[in-house]
Amino acid sequence: MDYVDMIAVEDQQDEEEHEEEEEEEESEEAEWIPSSSRVSENDKKSSKEVVVCGDDDFNLDIEGLCCPICTEPWTTGGLHQISCLPCGHIYGLSCIKKWIQQRSRSAKCPQCNKKCTRKDVRVLYAEQLHVVDAEVQKQVQSLEAKCASLEQKVNAVCCKKEVEAQKREADLNLKVAKLTEKTKYLERLLKDRQREPFTSNLGYQRRVINGNGSGSVFCPGAFTLQREFQVDGGRYFDIDASGQLMIVARRQNGTGGTSILSKISLLAPNEREDIHLPAYTKAVRALCVRPCTRQALVASLGKKLSIVSTESNNTVLTYDLPASAWSCSWDVENPYYVYTGLQNGMVMSFDTRQTKAPLETRIGLSCNPVHTLISVAPDSSSGTTTLLSASQIGICEWNMGSSEERPYLIPESKNEGQVCISLAHSGGDDLVASFRPKIETSTQITVSQSPSISCGVEGCHVVYKRGGAHSYQKTGSLVAEVDSIRLPKCSIINKPNHSSMFVAANEVTSDLVLHDLSKLAVVQRLKTPKNQISDVKCTQIWNSSVMGCLSGDVVQLFTSP
Repeated sequence: MDYVDMIAVEDQQDEEEHEEEEEEEESEEAEWIPSSSRVSENDKKSSKEVVVCGDDDFNLDIEGLCCPICTEPWTTGGLHQISCLPCGHIYGLSCIKKWIQQRSRSAKCPQCNKKCTRKDVRVLYAEQLHVVDAEVQKQVQSLEAKCASLEQKVNAVCCKKEVEAQKREADLNLKVAKLTEKTKYLERLLKDRQREPFTSNLGYQRRVINGNGSGSVFCPGAFTLQREFQVDGGRYFDIDASGQLMIVARRQNGTGGTSILSKISLLAPNEREDIHLPAYTKAVRALCVRPCTRQALVASLGKKLSIVSTESNNTVLTYDLPASAWSCSWDVENPYYVYTGLQNGMVMSFDTRQTKAPLETRIGLSCNPVHTLISVAPDSSSGTTTLLSASQIGICEWNMGSSEERPYLIPESKNEGQVCISLAHSGGDDLVASFRPKIETSTQITVSQSPSISCGVEGCHVVYKRGGAHSYQKTGSLVAEVDSIRLPKCSIINKPNHSSMFVAANEVTSDLVLHDLSKLAVVQRLKTPKNQISDVKCTQIWNSSVMGCLSGDVVQLFTSP
C-alpha cells in the first residue's frame, strides 16, 4: 500500500470516528431535556425532590436548593440527579454533562471556572439534602443563647416574686391573726365594761384586812389580775398609755448579753417587737416613756442617755455622759427637756434640739448614785424647773435654771443610821420615800461578794407633803419589810374619786402591798410569782387604773375601775 492509500485509510477512520461521536452526541442530546419537562413522569414518581415548594408553585430562585444551570430543583434520581464536580459545586447531572459537552476541552465549572471533564462528574446518592448556612447557624445559636439567658432571668424573677408573695402572704396572715386576737380581746373588754354597773357593788367592794392586824378598810375598787407576760431577762419597764403598749428593758441570755427593749401590745399580747440597742449601751438602769410621743428615755451603765422611738424602733438620739446613768426623767412641761442622774451624784439636763452639749451639769451633795430622778411641776412664781432626786443620803430638790449651784437636802429625809432606797411621787404634793438600815462596811463587803443573797429587813415608808420650794412636811410613816441589798421600786396610784394609794413590795411575803395614803392602812395584797420585785408602774387607761409589776421574768398586769 502506497502512501496515498494510507492517507485515504486514515481519513476514512477519522471520518468514521467523527460519525460515532456525532451519534453519541445525538443520543445524549435526545436524553437531555432543557426545560422543566426534562424529568419524565416516571422519574417524577420514582424520585424524591429535596424541596417542598410553597404557594408559588416551585419557587426556584431559592439559592442552594436548585441547579444553578437550569434553576430547577435537582432530584435524588433520574436524569437530573444531584451531582458535583471536584471543586465541590453541585448541579443536576444532565445539566452539567451538557455544559461540559458543549465546551469540549475548554469546559470549566460554571461557578469557579476550574477546568473539568465529563469524567469528573460525580453522582451523589442521598435521600434528602439539607444545606445549612454558617451565618444563619451562628445567628440561630446566638438567639438560642439569648433565649436561654432570658428564660433563666424570667425564672429567677418569677421565683423572687413567688418568694415575696409568700412572705407577704405570711405577713398578712400574721396581721390577720393579731387583729383577730385584738378584736376578741376588745369584745371581751366591752362585755366587762357593760357588766360593770351591775357588778361594781358586788365584785369590787371588798373588805381587806390590814396585814399588821391594826384595822381594816373598805376598798371600793380593788385591783384584779388581768394578764401575765413572759419577759425573759426583764429588768425595768414602763407603760405607754396613749399607745397602749408596755416597754420592757431586757438583758439577753449569755455572757456579755446585749440589752434590748421589748414592745408588747396591751390589746394583743402576742404582738411583740424587739428594739435592739447599740452594743455600747450596756445594761439599762432606768426606763421612762413620755406619753403621746411614742418615745422612751433610756439611762444605761454604758455612760449613755438615749431616746428611742417606739414607733420606728430606732435609737434617734444618744448623749455621752461622764459617768454611768442610774436614773432619768422627762420634763413634765417642756417636751424638749430631759434629765439624768449619774453614778457619781451629778445631775445633767439636755435639750433634745441640741445634740452636742448638756444645758446644765450640777454636782450633788455626795458621790452616791442618784437612783431616782423625778420632774415635778414648778412654782408659778419661780419660773425654774424642779427635780426631786433620791440617793443614799436622802431626798434632794434641784432647781435647774436658777442661781443655786447645789441641791437642797430635805431635812426630814435625812435619817441617821438609814439610807434612802426608793422615792415615789404622786404628780401632786404627795411623796413617799423608803428607807432601810445602813449596812456596816464589813457586812457590805461580804454582801457585795454574794449579791444573790438578798432577804427582807425591817425598814419604813415615810410620807411627805410638799408645800412649795424647799417646803416639805413629814405626815406619817409605815413599818415595812424591804430588801436588804437591792433598790426596789415603788409607786403612787392616783384613782379618780378615790384616795391616793402607795404600792410597794414586801420582801418577806412576796406580796405587792397597797396602802391608803390618807389613812396609812393596808387596803390590798397581791401575790407575785417571785419574791424579788424589780419594778412597779401605774397609769390610767380608758378611765381604769392599770398597775404593772415585774417580778423575775414575768410582768403581771392588774386593773381597777
